Amino acid sequence: MKRVSAVDAIAAMEDGAVVMIGGFMGNGTPEILIDAILERGIKNLTVIANDSATPETGIGRLVKAGAVGKLIASHIGLNPLTGQYMNEGSMAVELVPQGTLAEQIRAAGAGLGGVLTPTGLSTEVQEGKTVITVDGREYLLEKPIKADFALIRASVADESGNLYYKATTRNFNPLMATAAETVIAAAEEIVPVGGIQAEHVVTPGIFVDYLVGGEGYVG
Repeated sequence: MKRVSAVDAIAAMEDGAVVMIGGFMGNGTPEILIDAILERGIKNLTVIANDSATPETGIGRLVKAGAVGKLIASHIGLNPLTGQYMNEGSMAVELVPQGTLAEQIRAAGAGLGGVLTPTGLSTEVQEGKTVITVDGREYLLEKPIKADFALIRASVADESGNLYYKATTRNFNPLMATAAETVIAAAEEIVPVGGIQAEHVVTPGIFVDYLVGGEGYVG
């Protein structure tokens, strides 16, 4: 794990990268890393996230800047720009049930071949997917989702990259930290090793490639 600046952390990210970004309506999203992407002017990203926040927060800022070519998410209702760009055809949007999205990411992190779920049967979600019958009941096979980069936000990190998340900032962040080739964590506070009680560590430092300090506190 290397401690670097936000700009250096995303130095290897190029146009067209597949990026997971933690957060729930912007809560738990690493804004300092969003700033770095906007500063670099990276475009045509495929973003995997719970939602696209609002036009002025989190992932919504990437949408507003035209940096997102495709969004894979569960909810876009708080960001009218996402719906507008989807309808105009300037940005592709794939809507995935929230529980299914979480399990697809979890499956990737665990090295599984996919998950079986009844959610989405006989709807548009089923189109083009394999249906498997188990004990007389049908399920959709949902394949794992991985990314080139995962951008996550921690409340507290130690100098070895172990991460702790306060309250609902935890959301998708721990799952995404297991399912990407390169994991970049932005922390509100960085403490010496031992500064986080072992039982409070949610994401072990072995998953974190780059650690960035200076993430702004949101109460």
